Parts: sequence; structure tokens; C-alpha cells
Amino acid sequence: MFLKGFRDKSNQKFIKKLLNNKPPTVVANELQTIGVLLNFNEFNDFEAFRKLFKELELTSPKCRVAAFIEDEKEITSTWNTYFIPKNIGWNGKIESVDLETFINADFDVLISYYNQNRVELNLVTVLSKAKFKIGLTNVDDRFYDLIINLKVDQFNIFKTELKKYLNILKLI
Repeated sequence: MFLKGFRDKSNQKFIKKLLNNKPPTVVANELQTIGVLLNFNEFNDFEAFRKLFKELELTSPKCRVAAFIEDEKEITSTWNTYFIPKNIGWNGKIESVDLETFINADFDVLISYYNQNRVELNLVTVLSKAKFKIGLTNVDDRFYDLIINLKVDQFNIFKTELKKYLNILKLI
């Protein structure tokens, strides 16, 4: 437990360093790929995002969901990608092939769908190679290109707002 605190501090410093060197945002012409980052303890309705992808007329291989799960016992096979605290080492070192693949995917949009301020979730958000990042939390304005200030349990409102902003940005 004591070392976890030091690991979290090293990861927070790493996040701060990445944010200070963040390149400018480049918005794609049309939305084709989307990634979703979830906190399993806050929102575990994977099917809701599958329906959203269908509404946006996106096919499954182009859409991926990664779930952060605190307890390994809660892992199910319904998630595309999942990660646990021990998959993230010191200084932002990713120790999971699936998570590394998710982070390096060149998504047009990444949706960070969580409200809890967790170092692991923040690190994946910041490391993601997504062109445009959308988040629910206001932990640090530099994490996201667009913040939709809602609670996780307001998914229907989120869908409406997301579609509205994607239309404004001419991504759909």
C-alpha cells in the first residue's frame, strides 16, 4: 500500500510532464474510429456504448472499449480491453499488451467516460494517441479537447450532447 502511493505520485508527475508537451489538437474530417475509456465501478453497461456506436453508424472493429477494473475478480469477457492497477507501473510504464494497443490506436475520438479522479484512468487518457478527446470530469482542462459536465449515470443526456457536439464539429 505504501509503494502504491509512491507509484501514483510518479505517474502523476509523468502525466504533468506529458501535458506540458501536448501537441495541438487535429480534428478529423469524418468520425470513423472511436475509443471509450470506462471505470467499471462507475459504469459497467457495455451494451449502451454498442447501441451508441450503431446510432453513429460505426462498425465494431472501428470502436473499442477499455474498462478499468480495480478488483481482478470482477473481470468478465464482455469487455474488449480491461486493465487493473498492476498493469500500470512506475513513471507511466504500461505493462499490458492490450492496454498498450488501446493507447496506441489512432482513434478519431476518445471518450473518457468516468467521473472519479483515478491516476490510472487519467494516465491512459493522456497517453492515448486519439486525435480528439472528450471527457466528463473537470480534473484538469488539459486532458480533454471537450468536457461534457455530466454524471456517469446520465448516459441518455450524454448521448444527446455528444451527437450535438459531433455535429457542430462536423464529425458526423
